[in-house]
Amino acid sequence: MALHVRQRGHNREQCFFSDADRVVYLGFLAFFARQVGCAIHAYCLMTNHVHLFLTPREETSCASLMKFLGQCYTQHINKTRDRSGSLWEGRYRSCPVADDRYALACYRYIELNPVRAGMVDHARDYRWSSHRVNAGGMADPMIEPHRAYTGAKDYRALFDFDLDEMLANEIRKATSGGYRVGSLRRARGRQMRKMGSVPI
Repeated sequence: MALHVRQRGHNREQCFFSDADRVVYLGFLAFFARQVGCAIHAYCLMTNHVHLFLTPREETSCASLMKFLGQCYTQHINKTRDRSGSLWEGRYRSCPVADDRYALACYRYIELNPVRAGMVDHARDYRWSSHRVNAGGMADPMIEPHRAYTGAKDYRALFDFDLDEMLANEIRKATSGGYRVGSLRRARGRQMRKMGSVPI
C-alpha cells in the first residue's frame, strides 16, 4: 500500500540551506530507496520539510528508508554547516493511501506545496519536486509511477485546477494522525446515512 510521508525540520526550522543540500538529499533518497525497497512516486523538498509519496515493498521498507535518509542527511548538514544535534522534528509522519482517487490527490497535494506556499505560480516552476518528471519533459530513474498514474498528458491536466481544500485538509490530517486517508470521510458518510442525511 502506498504512503504519504512528511518529515519536518526540528522546531519547523530550515533543513535545506542550498541547492547543493537538495542534490545531496535526493541522491541519498534514490540510493536508499533502491537499497531498502521503496518505489518513489512523488516528492517535494520545501525549505523546512519534505513530502514523499512512495510504496514500500516490505513492511519495514519505509521505516528503514527514513532512518537511513535522516541519519545520512543530518550528518551531511552537521558537517558542512559546523553544527551538531538533531535536524528533524522527531519521527516522520505518514498515512496509508489505498484508493487511486486519493493517490492522485496525494500526487497533487505534494507537488502543489510550493504553489500553496506562494513560492511559485505553477507546480512546473518549482525545481525541487517531481512535477517535471511526472508531467513529462524530464527524466528521473528514481521516479516509479503509481498504478493510478495514467501518463504525462492526463497528469498535466490535473494541474489545470486547484486541489479541493477539503481534500487537502483530509490528507494533512490523516498524515498527522497516521490513519488511512479517506477513512474519516467514509466514517462520516456512514454516520450521516444512518441519520438519513447524504454527505456533501
